Amino acid sequence: MTGAREEPAAVVDREFDRYVGELCDLCRIPSVSAWGAGLDEAAQYVAERMLRAGIAARVVRGGGPPVVLGELRGGRAGDDSGAPTLMFYNHYDVQPPDPTSDWAVDPFGGEVRDGTLIARGAADNKGGLMSRIQAVEAYVQARGRLPLSVKFVVEGEEEIGSLHLKATLDAERRALSADGGLWESGHRDKSGRAVVYLGAKGICYLELAARGAPSELHSANAAVAPNPAWRLVWALASLLGPDGRVRAPGFYDGVRPPGAADRAALQALPFEAGAMQKQFGLKDEPEGAAFLERLLFEPSCCICGLESGYVGPGSKTVLPNVARALIDIRLVEGQDPARIEELLRRHLVESGFGDIEVSGGDRSAAARTPRDAAIVEATCRAAREVYGQDAVVYPTMAGSGPLPLFVDDLGIPMASLGAGHAGSAIHAPNENVRLEDYRLAIFAVQRVMDHFAACGWPGGSGRPGASGRGGASRGVGVG
Repeated sequence: MTGAREEPAAVVDREFDRYVGELCDLCRIPSVSAWGAGLDEAAQYVAERMLRAGIAARVVRGGGPPVVLGELRGGRAGDDSGAPTLMFYNHYDVQPPDPTSDWAVDPFGGEVRDGTLIARGAADNKGGLMSRIQAVEAYVQARGRLPLSVKFVVEGEEEIGSLHLKATLDAERRALSADGGLWESGHRDKSGRAVVYLGAKGICYLELAARGAPSELHSANAAVAPNPAWRLVWALASLLGPDGRVRAPGFYDGVRPPGAADRAALQALPFEAGAMQKQFGLKDEPEGAAFLERLLFEPSCCICGLESGYVGPGSKTVLPNVARALIDIRLVEGQDPARIEELLRRHLVESGFGDIEVSGGDRSAAARTPRDAAIVEATCRAAREVYGQDAVVYPTMAGSGPLPLFVDDLGIPMASLGAGHAGSAIHAPNENVRLEDYRLAIFAVQRVMDHFAACGWPGGSGRPGASGRGGASRGVGVG
């Protein structure tokens, strides 16, 4: 351990090559939850790395992949009674690397090229995860102890819907109290500013299937035999109108439109209409606030994939015997995913598609943290100091995750802070994290700890869990 006069950032600079090597090692573990591969190995690596950092770690199971829980008490020497507790949420599982032919390197090779680590999981979310463990370790090496207590929840199935995380959190509830937390998302935008998200949409993920004959038939039989591909197309068309609105009765009941503060926040967000038009393939340039309001505050229904018949080279005149579609419905505040699934099932039956098989998948509600929560203030102050610019704060994001398990169930306000950048290509080929961004992410976590710690001491900005400062947004996730 070095002397107490050393700055945590100096430790990071001295140990940075080792830190990068550790991140590369973790990225070389193909922990793809969709495949059920590498999860035990990755969880063990994370737990052992926490232990080496002085973090008490244990691996628990709630019926799914291992969850790594960690804790390190901190505060003033001899008196940690006023120190708040900061929660870190991350995941060690990653998306499949397909299509592998589009990668410039082995997606699980952990290769650094020109100051950039290119690997599946480099940004989402192994870079964010390791930056936090290393930030804690460096801080303790420099100062002898943390200015606050920290806890870690690191799961292994975020990419497939965190199906078993609730069971683990419920079983460990007494050990998981915290005053605020850092979520796994976030990145730097094209201008180098930190992007901070304060919420997430909900999701209801479903598989729809239509069936016909016991096996495929010659397409000449289409004149008399049912075609499940057409049947599924008609069923899907009944769900969503050309105006983009879901047709199931009751779908929009309870939807809460953005308030005045939310609309003001949208007006303040940077927006490049031309870039958005190109990125999303839009015919016309979008209007900033209206575009963002629809993206962040309106529900949606997306066909994620379709499968039926033959789609290979050449021709094969075949009548399919089965057709499948994967759809995700993104939800906003006031929508209960269980109720939404029931509404869609009922709509299919009442529309004459009761023969369509519906299988449920990932389900979670929307959740948000108030803008005036202490963790948000601490995160924004840290971002301004580390990146030299004010953070870009989104009231919520278009994506989903197990945020309500923390914000609503455990009552922990959360803000995001990540290690990636606008071109990190998460979920896509050549996912990457720039090493300088990774270094700054470690610094940012250390500064968040400093600022959030001040909330719990006399003369600070007040107890972070106090009413009006850090309490979670209530009633956000129904069910």
